[in-house]
Amino acid sequence: MKNQIQLITYANRLGDNGLKGIHKLIKNEFKDAFGGIHLLPFYFPIDGVDAGYDPIDHTRVDERIGSWTDVSKMSTDFDILADIIVNHVSAQSKEFKDVEEKGVDSPFFDLFLTKEKVFSEGASVEDIEAIYRPRPSIPFTKKTIANGESINLWTTFTSNQLDIDVLHPLGEAYLNSILEKFSQAGIKMIRLDAAGYAIKKAGTSCFMLPETYKFLDKFAGKAKRLGMEVLVEIHSYYREQIKIAQKVDFVYDFALPPLVLHSIRSRRFTELKNWLEISPRNCVTVLDTHDGIGVIDVTGSNGNPGLLTDEDVDLLVQSIHKNANGQSLEATGEAASNLDLYQVNCSFYDALGKNDQDYLIARAIQFFCPGIPQVYYVGLLAGENDMKLLRKTKVGRDINRHYYENEEIRMALERNVVKSLIKLMKFRNNHPSFEGDFIIEKSDSDALILTWVKDEFKSTLNVDFEENILRISYSDSTGNSMLQLF
Repeated sequence: MKNQIQLITYANRLGDNGLKGIHKLIKNEFKDAFGGIHLLPFYFPIDGVDAGYDPIDHTRVDERIGSWTDVSKMSTDFDILADIIVNHVSAQSKEFKDVEEKGVDSPFFDLFLTKEKVFSEGASVEDIEAIYRPRPSIPFTKKTIANGESINLWTTFTSNQLDIDVLHPLGEAYLNSILEKFSQAGIKMIRLDAAGYAIKKAGTSCFMLPETYKFLDKFAGKAKRLGMEVLVEIHSYYREQIKIAQKVDFVYDFALPPLVLHSIRSRRFTELKNWLEISPRNCVTVLDTHDGIGVIDVTGSNGNPGLLTDEDVDLLVQSIHKNANGQSLEATGEAASNLDLYQVNCSFYDALGKNDQDYLIARAIQFFCPGIPQVYYVGLLAGENDMKLLRKTKVGRDINRHYYENEEIRMALERNVVKSLIKLMKFRNNHPSFEGDFIIEKSDSDALILTWVKDEFKSTLNVDFEENILRISYSDSTGNSMLQLF
């Protein structure tokens, strides 16, 4: 993948014209701002219970937003990253509909994971309580099939997202068919969604087991043979992320968003600098995504300290709610359905109180950190919380999943904060220093100085809260310059 900024976007929420419209938009209005595009699920249907993450047919592009031909054309201009939802499939899929009709006689019966398949000798209360799960409900859904038999389907996320048995030949064939389709469309990188939950084993947490690593390694090998790199999506304790990074092409730096917010709130960089000393270099950096702002990635685990103290995490969450004028409270916790326990739902711009300078400081830090940066489509336009959509769907993460019409995009492009962000993105994509060595300069706790050097090329970010400055300097064969953002 190019060492350039990627856009994260839905195919039906950034403009009015689906895949063709996004392709045209990024080639024209955002020329030179992106080297790649992470297309969030564009499979059939794009509007299920989890915004495309519950596919009925993972190998079919939803005709309402385009076709595989559109994806292939886009891949000629940009590196395309696409999700493979390895853990589950929709309860409306043809495979499960066949199971509902025929029960154990269905050729697809063993594609789906059941409680009894994992706990063949029964599950105790302790067994169930030991299962790591991202949401407060138990991870099973009882369904009655045509012959009157009840089966306990494993459902890690929602009752409409049925976990598959990735180790069964049917599960392997299902996932292999997706890989083949992606390869034919020219997709360069795959994101393994919910990969940490893929393997279940009695008597364990059923999350990131040794068997999970073996599965990821085998699946990544298949992808590489088809010319695709692998990005693994896992929220977990930071040392687990470092461990995972040693085994895959790329991991997310999910610790970065809360650490950046903490730094701006506390006006100190101690914790962020400590993380940057040890963080994986083969990472994809984000501040915002289609999910919420994670905090589990900076908290402690099993008595081991986190990147932030419990007090700092509490203050961070409180500051987000305060900056968002309480809007994020309506989208977080028991106030909203379809909720991950470890995330606060809020646009990143609102999480910073819609402060333009703080927002550009946050983005500048992201772009100067090691890794390939991704920018979410709402963040690209410095978007605000969509309370109308939240109250309509009552899905917490919809607060940060606005549907932009073309006119809204045009108006956003006139805002100074958006213009400055695009200027910063183009600089990050084009200055040769970012292909070189990364240096964390010594500085006081209220200052952050990050430098990249390659040959005669050098760029430096200097954020100083005491002097209230954001300064980006750079040099090349012609001399020294400053990047003016305001």
